[in-house]
Amino acid sequence: MASIKTRAQYVADDLRKRILSGEFTGGTQLRQDALAADYDVSRIPVREALLALEAEGLVEFQHHRGAFTTELSTTTIRELFDLRVLLERRALEGAIPKLTPSDLDRAEQLLNRYDAALDSGSNIDNWSELNFAFHTALYTPANLPETMAMITHLNTKCDRYIRMQLLYTQEIQKAEREHRDLLEFARQGKVAEACHLLEQHIREACDGIVAVFERSLLNS
Repeated sequence: MASIKTRAQYVADDLRKRILSGEFTGGTQLRQDALAADYDVSRIPVREALLALEAEGLVEFQHHRGAFTTELSTTTIRELFDLRVLLERRALEGAIPKLTPSDLDRAEQLLNRYDAALDSGSNIDNWSELNFAFHTALYTPANLPETMAMITHLNTKCDRYIRMQLLYTQEIQKAEREHRDLLEFARQGKVAEACHLLEQHIREACDGIVAVFERSLLNS
């Protein structure tokens, strides 16, 4: 008999396809009892599957209401990522001249942890957290607390999209390489090069996410 984990993975894999294909549009309630009957399993693997999809940004749990598919809006995504470019470029530009060897070492340690998590394919729910921790390590020396507060808020709103970009665009190695190059530019004090790469990094991530959504709409 298949284990609960195997059943949960099967349900998650199939639900993911159904959401991205447009069968379940944004805002659709995913009732655990109905899904359990649909997949001929108990509610336990269904809940595990929904939690896994929540970590990927495809499902969100609403208090006292249950699980719903995430609203997918390319307009919102582009606005959020445009704001990230404006604020994060400013923070990086101000931080690079102030980065200490200790700051750079911390950023590298965080990047090593992030790369290990990506390469292992595990801890999906930690991917965006480690990604943001790395970027924060590079921005914090700028000493722009209000800017950092806004950057933190934006990254919280972008969290689901960042994970989806890494999962569905198959560009993990590219993201890893760009982070390494960004760290090296910062280490060498190359402000213009670092800021240009950062903007490209954010905008291409946005384009990748939007492409995933547009494909799902075409297939719906």
